[in-house]
Amino acid sequence: MWSKHLLLLKVILDTALATSSPKTFDAATLAEFIEKEAPIAWQGILNNIGAEGALAQGAYPGIVVASPSKSDPDYFYTWTRDAGLTIPAITALLTDLTDDEENTRASIERILQQFVTSQATQQTISNPSGSLTDGTGLGEPKFHVNITEFTEAWGRPQRDGPPLRASALIAYGNHLVAHGKTALAKANIWPIVRNDLAYVAQYWNETTFDLWEEVRGSSFFTTAVQHKALVEGQAFAEAILCHLQQYWDGTAAAVISNIPKSGRSGLDANSILAAVHTFDPEASCDDGSSEGGGGGTFQPCSARALSNHKHVVDSFRSLYKVNQGRGAGTAAAVGRYVEDIYQGGHPWYLTTLAAAEQLYDALYQWDRQGVIEVTAVSAPFFVDLIRDIVPGSYPRASDGYATICDAVRRYADGFVAVVQQFTPADGGLAEQYDRITGQPVSAVDLTWSFAAFLTATARRSGAVPPSWGASAAEPAPATCSATSVRGQYATPVVGSWRVQLHDELK
Repeated sequence: MWSKHLLLLKVILDTALATSSPKTFDAATLAEFIEKEAPIAWQGILNNIGAEGALAQGAYPGIVVASPSKSDPDYFYTWTRDAGLTIPAITALLTDLTDDEENTRASIERILQQFVTSQATQQTISNPSGSLTDGTGLGEPKFHVNITEFTEAWGRPQRDGPPLRASALIAYGNHLVAHGKTALAKANIWPIVRNDLAYVAQYWNETTFDLWEEVRGSSFFTTAVQHKALVEGQAFAEAILCHLQQYWDGTAAAVISNIPKSGRSGLDANSILAAVHTFDPEASCDDGSSEGGGGGTFQPCSARALSNHKHVVDSFRSLYKVNQGRGAGTAAAVGRYVEDIYQGGHPWYLTTLAAAEQLYDALYQWDRQGVIEVTAVSAPFFVDLIRDIVPGSYPRASDGYATICDAVRRYADGFVAVVQQFTPADGGLAEQYDRITGQPVSAVDLTWSFAAFLTATARRSGAVPPSWGASAAEPAPATCSATSVRGQYATPVVGSWRVQLHDELK
């Protein structure tokens, strides 16, 4: 194989590389947009969290409301998935606060504590998916904002909710432990996490609806976040990691995001979201195609993840009028998948931002490792940005390394600039923006859109989450098995959040 020969040769290329000419945008204006939009996005999230959020009236304390929109479409519900993707952005803010911002810290801690309490209650609510007795109820995708069951027809179960919630709670739990509050983490957070991990271990290989709530089968995104949660919980990760590799289509050089394809191409932004939400800053660029320390998790900088990024983004270039003039190697508006018809099938703010975030993640990983490997698999991605690049190894000391990083960073910035172009003057981020006019459409002030902006721009600034252990995880076995374990579930009870003296002294 050509790629194997390339790895053996380890060609070191120091030649200057010529970058392609992307659609231009003003870097200074982009920086101004990011600075202006950040507080709007933060406030947008806070407005959508019960019970004190300005747009979350009637919501249970700590519940994350997807959107204040109550018609066309009605998103005034809480989704376990959306909450699990939003809360880490709030937790991450705690690490950036200074000692003189104690009031802000207390406010954030209160929101997180209320979220924990709300999830303990939510886990106990019997619903059309089942109950806590056998864990099946944890797969229920959404609830009314007062934490009562939603009984209408829906795409259920959705098995990405429990692992995403587990990861979100583990992140906050780790924060508590790091600040001498181990007893609080053990008493109030662990019982909820234990139920979610038990659910993943028992039901990971059962069919599920994907994160877009449309296809029932196996989902790349779901498998990826399940593995991450289990690694974080030190349980049952090996079998799922093997299953993750089965989504790779070597012929298409991309991830088949849903199995079965159900009449689609298989290209779907959920694969980019998976790379973003399983990003580990300490992992290597291994993706399972070679030996390495990434555990085969399709890390953002891996050859397969970059190749997949190209194919997913390219699939939208000719689909939307707003992408006219945005050729290969130029940032473009990104939707969910090309066959999408939901609410008109327009590009989404959060998927466009995810395309940027994956590249910012990759830049961080390359900087940490000090080398960029261009392989036969990833070469088409790089060629779009740098016309004369060839496969090989580009160490930090080479001219090629800096050229690649500059090109990739500008490409990533381009996706944020697309969002900038189609963000209204008030900074509100809806679910989608019109494929022809670029005007915001569908649900207004989508919590997930605000969170996506904050995480993408945080990665741009070099702020990354803690390692979740991808490098230390067991590699994928040679042969996959469908083994699962029967979970044990118990009603979680959240007690006082007051720190006991003996806990502070630990």
